[in-house]
Amino acid sequence: MNVSQTSKGGLGINLQSEHATAITPGATVYKPSIVFVGGAGSVTVTTAGGESGVVFSGLAAGTILPVLVTAVTAATATGIVLLS
Repeated sequence: MNVSQTSKGGLGINLQSEHATAITPGATVYKPSIVFVGGAGSVTVTTAGGESGVVFSGLAAGTILPVLVTAVTAATATGIVLLS
């Protein structure tokens, strides 16, 4: 995948990442990242734009959320990996 998008604020989403880090909900995110969900469920995040408590539900296994996040605060999904 080689898709890029840049927002008005200059933050970009690049689905061709250089780094991948497994994460558990509540762990610190050191830079805005996109989320890969390995197992089906829901994920609650804080976006890079500052919206907190955003819930993505009904996610299938293998979903990539093309939203920059700064925190994963809760999840029923498993196998969550941050791509940056």
